[in-house]
Amino acid sequence: MALASDVPKDSFRLSMLIYDTRYRSITIQVFVLLLVGLFLAWLLQNTAANLAARGKEFNFGFLWQRAGYDIGQQLIPYTNDSTHFRALLVGLLNTLAVAVLGCILATVLGVLVGVLRLSNNWLVSRLMTIYVEALRNVPLLLWILLTYVILSEATPQPRDFRITDEMAAAGEAPAASMILFDTVAVTNRGTNVPAPMFTRGLGMLDLGPLSINLTTLAFLIVLGGSIWAYRSLKASADATQEESGVRPTTWWQSLLIMVLPVSLLSAALGLHWEIPELKGFNFAGGILVAHSFTALLVALALYTSAFIAEIVRAGIQAISRGQSEAAFALGLRPGRTMNLVILPQALRVIIPPLISQYLNLTKNTSLGIAVSYLDLRGTLGGITLNQTGRELECMLLMMAIYLTISLIISAVMNFYNASVQLKAR
Repeated sequence: MALASDVPKDSFRLSMLIYDTRYRSITIQVFVLLLVGLFLAWLLQNTAANLAARGKEFNFGFLWQRAGYDIGQQLIPYTNDSTHFRALLVGLLNTLAVAVLGCILATVLGVLVGVLRLSNNWLVSRLMTIYVEALRNVPLLLWILLTYVILSEATPQPRDFRITDEMAAAGEAPAASMILFDTVAVTNRGTNVPAPMFTRGLGMLDLGPLSINLTTLAFLIVLGGSIWAYRSLKASADATQEESGVRPTTWWQSLLIMVLPVSLLSAALGLHWEIPELKGFNFAGGILVAHSFTALLVALALYTSAFIAEIVRAGIQAISRGQSEAAFALGLRPGRTMNLVILPQALRVIIPPLISQYLNLTKNTSLGIAVSYLDLRGTLGGITLNQTGRELECMLLMMAIYLTISLIISAVMNFYNASVQLKAR
């Protein structure tokens, strides 16, 4: 009786790297990796040779030299005697301020417009259609310039707020007046708003090139603790509702958690407000919000909201109509149905393209250079680059910073997207 024996395995041969499908993909990947490595090595060598021919060396020592230029809009202390690294930080914070506020405003407007586009009211839906089509089909740069021109040309001059003795005697009012209970002045030079002041501030913590405002840090810590306590309270209420079917009343506790700690800290630090006043030829005191910042923020928010509105509309329409009909059959009103049934399910469709819009908005902040807004592009990629002549270093730094910001946004949004996905049970 013959017994079947195992088929002998072929020994490895070099030709198998090309002709054997088990090894061919690995061979191709290694070959491509070597080509990319050789190209990068050639590129670096060529760059070093060109820099040496021009008498330059690749280093970032210029960041610690005196900047020598002023920045109007700044969130941290800065003077023209500060270093280029300090200017970089100011520009980065200006970029982040516009990006964060722009994403929030664009999301709120986009969700609202996207929902209203599906309204049964013919006039409302058509008006929202005009809003979307008009905004997204005109280049963003034109909207930025238009908004800046309107803010600069259609607002009064500081002298229009002045009351002369003759006007007071005749009982005449000035040509322009402050708004919001005489606390905000909008002029052709900017918007002057009240500034928070603290009688017992905590001071600054100097960490070499960085300095931290301890008062701001204290408010951020208290606010973070309040948000954590609010989420814990909400989770407890959800658990109680899941067990008993009755949701406990927690609105007053939530209000206390969010308001009381911040109010107590404000009182302890002696919070008061510095109101802008007309002195000489301009307003003094308070915070001057430049029109370049306002124009960039408004244009970015409106432009991006048009794209977000279409994303929201598509996400809502991706949900089966039977979901709405089932909610109506249970007695839910249209507004509650949208908030509790449709939008939570539509998020799974909305969030992936929404990430791209957030990334586009963040990178489009660089267009602020058109209205002299000194963000990262205006400081590091503009004045610093021109003064120092370090084109390669400045460009690489800018690319690395924008890449880091984009990856952080993508990571946060992907984490949130994973948390709202349907979980298999």
